[in-house]
Amino acid sequence: MNKNEVKLRIGKLRQVIDDFRYRYHVLDDPSVKDSDYDSLMRELVKLEKEYPELADSNSPSQKVGGAPLKKFENVAHQTPMLSLNDAFDEKELKDWYERLVRLAGERAVKESGFYGEIKMDGLAVSLVYENGALKYGATRGNGYVGEVITENLKTVRAIPLKLRKESKHYTNNRVEIRGEVFMPIASWQMLNRQAQKEGKPAFANPRNAAAGSLRQLDPKIAARRNLDFMAYGLVGIETATHEKKHLIAQDLGFPTGKYNQFCADIDCVVKTWHEWEKLRPKLPYQIDGMVVNVNSEKLFEKLGVVGKSPRGAVAFKWPAEEVTTILEDIKVQVGRTGNLTPVAVLKPVVVAGSTVSRATLHNMDEIERKGVLIGDTVVIRKAGDVIPEVVKPIKDLRTGKEKKFIMPKSCPVCGGEVVRAEGEVAYKCANQNCYIVQRRQISHFVSKPAFDMEGLGPKIIDKLMSEGLVKDAADLLELKTGDLEPLERFAEKSSQNIVDSIQSRKEISLERFIYALGIPLVGIQTAIDLAKKFGSLDNILNSQFSILNSIYGIGDKVAEAIANYFSDPKSRDFINRLISGGVKVLPYHSPVVSNKLDGKLFVVTGELESLTRDDAHKRIVELGGKTSSSVTSKTDYLIVGADPGENKTQAAGKYQTKQISEEEFLGLIK
Repeated sequence: MNKNEVKLRIGKLRQVIDDFRYRYHVLDDPSVKDSDYDSLMRELVKLEKEYPELADSNSPSQKVGGAPLKKFENVAHQTPMLSLNDAFDEKELKDWYERLVRLAGERAVKESGFYGEIKMDGLAVSLVYENGALKYGATRGNGYVGEVITENLKTVRAIPLKLRKESKHYTNNRVEIRGEVFMPIASWQMLNRQAQKEGKPAFANPRNAAAGSLRQLDPKIAARRNLDFMAYGLVGIETATHEKKHLIAQDLGFPTGKYNQFCADIDCVVKTWHEWEKLRPKLPYQIDGMVVNVNSEKLFEKLGVVGKSPRGAVAFKWPAEEVTTILEDIKVQVGRTGNLTPVAVLKPVVVAGSTVSRATLHNMDEIERKGVLIGDTVVIRKAGDVIPEVVKPIKDLRTGKEKKFIMPKSCPVCGGEVVRAEGEVAYKCANQNCYIVQRRQISHFVSKPAFDMEGLGPKIIDKLMSEGLVKDAADLLELKTGDLEPLERFAEKSSQNIVDSIQSRKEISLERFIYALGIPLVGIQTAIDLAKKFGSLDNILNSQFSILNSIYGIGDKVAEAIANYFSDPKSRDFINRLISGGVKVLPYHSPVVSNKLDGKLFVVTGELESLTRDDAHKRIVELGGKTSSSVTSKTDYLIVGADPGENKTQAAGKYQTKQISEEEFLGLIK
C-alpha cells in the first residue's frame, strides 16, 4: 500500500473498531468475536508504528497504553462531584421520600417520579470532551479537585475516545460524562491468580483492583487489567429528566446500566430494589445497591445540596455482606462422622440482612492460619444463604486479653477421647457410640439424596432416640404406629404419616443406598462411581482395596475408607439388619440419558440461584458428566455461584480450569 492507501486503511480501521466497541459495550450486541476485534486492533497498531506521522492521540490503538507518567496532575471539576447519602432499608428510603415531600410538595414529587440505576462498586471518574474528542479524564478526588488519569482511562475499551458523530446529540461544545470504572469479577479473579503465582499480595475485592489499576503511572499496566466503564451522569447538555441524560449518554457512545429503569412511585423503587438483589449474584460485576434520583432535573436543582450530598438522590444499599464484631468464644460441634468442628460464638451482628451469632471456623489449621484468638474483633462475611464465616481478625484492636483456642481432649457430647490421625486435618471423637454422631448419621440416612424419608426432622429423631426407640437408622424400619402414639405431641395421624414415610422408602437405588450408609469421604458422586463399577450390593461387599483404588476419582484415602467400612463387622451387621427389615437395593441403572457432557468433570462452588447443588449434580450425571467436591488438574469446569469458595477458585486458576457462571452452565446443559 502507498501512503494514501495506508491513511485510508487506518481511518477505516479506527472507524470500524470504534463501531464494534459501541455495539459491544453500549448496545450489548457484539457483531464480531473478540479474536476478530483483537486482530483488527493489532493491524491498526502495526500500521501506526510503521507510519508514526499518521498517529492520533484519540485512536482506538491508545487503549493498549502509552508511555509511563512521572506523576498525576490535579484538575478542578467544573461542577462538584458530589457523594450520596445512604439508605440501608425500606424505612430509611421512606424517610428520604417524606423529606422530599416536605421540601417540594407531594404533587411535585409524584409528577417527577424516580429513576433507579445500578450502583456499581467501582471508582467514580469524570470524562471531559471538547470538539467531540476526549480532552482529559480525572478521578473524583475530594469532589472538587481530582487527579488527571487520562492515559489510564484511554485503555478502558468501553470509554470512547471520540463522541459518536452519528448521534443526533453530537456537539463540539464541552461535554462531561461521569461514570464508574470497575473491574469485572472474572478479571479480578484472574489478576489475583497471577499475583499468587508471582508471590504478590492479592486485591481484596474488584473495587480495590480497579482503583489500584487506575493509579498506575504506567498505562500499559492498566491496559492489561481489563477494566470496564458505566456512565451515570451528563454535564453540558440540558435535559428535562435524569432518564433522558442516560439515553443521550448512550447515544453518544457510552454504556449505561441495561437494568436501569423509571419508577413512577416509591413502591416501584422498593420492588425493583428487591428484584435487583436477586439478580445481583448472577451479574459479572459487583454492585452494592441502587441509586435513586428524582427524575425531574428541575426538581433535582430545586432540592439543592446539603453538605456534600444532593437532596434529590440517595444510594439505596443492600445490607452489608461483611461486618465486624467480637468473637466472644469458640465452641466445638460434633459431626456425623465424629469430626469436631470449631464454631465462632459472636456478639450478634446484622450482616446480609440477618442477625448472625455463629460462624464457621472450619478446623484447627484454619484457626491457626488466620491467627484468630478468642476476644478478637473479627471480620464476618455472609452472602445470601451461605453459612457465615470468620474472614480475619483485626489485630490492631487487640488489648492483650485475647486467648488462644485449644481443641478439647475429650468429646463435649459424650466425653470420649478426641484423636487426630497422622496426616489428617480433623480432630475426631473416638467413641463410635457418641450420641450426636448417631443422631447425625440417622439424619443423613433419611435425607433427600439418601432414603428421602419425609417428616423425620432433627426434633423427631431426638425424641425417638431419647425414648430409646431408635439407636441407629436400621431401628427406624421396625417402628410401629403404636410405638409413637404414646409419645408427647405424636397424634395418631402424625404417627401413621411417619411410619408410612419410612415404609414407602424401602426400595432404593444402589447409589443412594451407598450414600445413605454415611461412609467417611463418600459423597453422592463417589457413590455413583461405586454403583456403576460394581452394579450390585453383593459385589461391593466383596470388593478389594486394589479394585476400589483403580476406580477413576477414588484415591488411596477414599479407597481405604470404603474398604475399612465394608470389612467392619458392625457395618456388615447394620447392612444385614437393613435388608432383613425389608430394604430392597436395586441393581445399578445408569441415569445417563445423553452423552452431551461425555465424561467432563465438574465442581460447583458458591450458591446457585435457580437450582440446588444436588440438582446440578444430577443434571451433570444425566448428561454423561461427572462431579467432584474439589478442583484438581483433571477438573474440566468450575461452576461459580454466589460467594464462591476461595480455595476452589484459586485451585481453578492454578490448574487453568475453565470457570463458568450458573447461566453459562444452564446454557451448556440446555
